[in-house]
Amino acid sequence: MDSFSTGREHQIKEIQALYVLKRKEILLRLKDFKRIWDKGTREEIFAEIVYCILTPMARGKMCCIAVENMVRSKVLFAGDRSQIASELIGARFIHKKSAYIVEARDKFLLNRDVSLRSKLIQTNDSHDARQWLVQNVKGIGYKEASHFLRNIGFTQNLAILDRHIVRNLYSLGVIGTIPDSFSKRRYLDMERRMMDFSNAIQIPIGHLDLVMWYKETGEILK
Repeated sequence: MDSFSTGREHQIKEIQALYVLKRKEILLRLKDFKRIWDKGTREEIFAEIVYCILTPMARGKMCCIAVENMVRSKVLFAGDRSQIASELIGARFIHKKSAYIVEARDKFLLNRDVSLRSKLIQTNDSHDARQWLVQNVKGIGYKEASHFLRNIGFTQNLAILDRHIVRNLYSLGVIGTIPDSFSKRRYLDMERRMMDFSNAIQIPIGHLDLVMWYKETGEILK
């Protein structure tokens, strides 16, 4: 751990202490995610991809509320683009994102011959699944694909490099700069560095993400 700890022992100890404090809650949250993969309906899995389409440059809690409202009103499953856009309170680029949602709905929900679950089962591992999502779902990049796969309980072994996580990795010295944007190469390099760090401090990467989220927001959200 020496390469990570010089001058940052206090920060690392803080994260480890938070992990001890919140570990049971984290495990329960991850169990909730796994239930979606094991027993969730097509609609539940689709709602999670919609949530991840909405999250770029938006607050996760507001996106969660928007999805819950659209599920409750059935707009998510039957509404047109304008109806969906009107529900996207707290999201940015609502017209573009509503178009992405409708396209994903046509492809993975209304088409009964294709489902996100069946497509993911056909992939070899979590990295292949993520790559498939990036290539086949508009509005989904590496961060959003990683987030979706974690939220449906498909995997706990990918980094979700949102602003909270990146800021923590920079503060800890795991990364040297905070990038303005992510290429595939940059994302994978940062993910590898986060994985090395998680191994060094003995907190699984899927748990470390939620610890850092709690540290920044005071909540363990999806």
